[in-house]
Amino acid sequence: MTLVSLRAAKRPIAATLALLPVVLLPAGALAQGKGGEFPQRSIRFIVGFPPAGTTDILARMVGSHLTERWGQTVIIDNRPGAGGNIGAELAARAVPDGYTMMMTTAGVSAINPTLYSKLAWNPKDFEAVVAVGQTPNVFVVNASSPHRTLKELIAAARSAPGRVAFGAPGVGTTGHLSGELFNTMAGITLNFVPFKGSALVLNDLLTGSGINIAIDNMPPYVPQIKAGKLRPLAVGTPRRSAILPDVPTVAEAGLPGYLSYAWFGLIAPRGQPRAVVERVNAETNRMLAMPEMQARLAEQSIEAMGGSAADFQKLIDSEVQRWGEVVRKSGAKAD
Repeated sequence: MTLVSLRAAKRPIAATLALLPVVLLPAGALAQGKGGEFPQRSIRFIVGFPPAGTTDILARMVGSHLTERWGQTVIIDNRPGAGGNIGAELAARAVPDGYTMMMTTAGVSAINPTLYSKLAWNPKDFEAVVAVGQTPNVFVVNASSPHRTLKELIAAARSAPGRVAFGAPGVGTTGHLSGELFNTMAGITLNFVPFKGSALVLNDLLTGSGINIAIDNMPPYVPQIKAGKLRPLAVGTPRRSAILPDVPTVAEAGLPGYLSYAWFGLIAPRGQPRAVVERVNAETNRMLAMPEMQARLAEQSIEAMGGSAADFQKLIDSEVQRWGEVVRKSGAKAD
């Protein structure tokens, strides 16, 4: 996978993008999409999660860029529920003509096929278009928590099996399976509490309502971490995050070999015209190479990815195997 280097962020975008209308209207768009060239009409991006989450933010960023470049409206269609499966089923049934794509996640494309014994869609229903971004999963507690390190949390879980609860945004997300992987590798049992989106996990953690720790994609938690309201214990990537350089990796904190991160990218119903896939891929790569876009992504703790459609397909296939093994070892099921 080709990674695009990042620069320091200059301005926040989460709040701005969350307020964007669902329909992204052309503004100064280039005169493209004429004379039979794709696209000739509006394009729909399905997002299997609520607005304002990382998946939605990335879909809107790409959609806004394509709207500007091609002069055709990109519609963001949020279809949350069932760990992204509602959106995936809808996308799988769409006509493979390039006008319906889905912003997928590691949870949807790599975890759900093993976690759910019955799905109304199949991974073979889709083909990769382009990888957009990746971000660490973070282990984070309330600033008032007695657990100051990951080792202290593990000790607490061992001394009181089943008494420590972790929250994540839904069954089958990388946060959920990151917790299950953590349980297996640490030899403990953290109770999983699913929420309908990262915003609800964050709120519970801030208010001290129920969960002891959140394991989730980093972006929603960074502002509260920097405000001193939350305490990060570790990140799941092989190296420390440039956004939180003082936070150790899970491997540094005591579990060598641990790997947990989230990735996001566009997929489409299988059978897309090759020219459409190549055009969307090329234009998205162009966007990801723009210094201002790299800075905006970095502000959200997201690392640009990019690369060819074949690159992204290889990543999906390898992650299906990796997370499938985690699901089997943990015994996690979502049916």
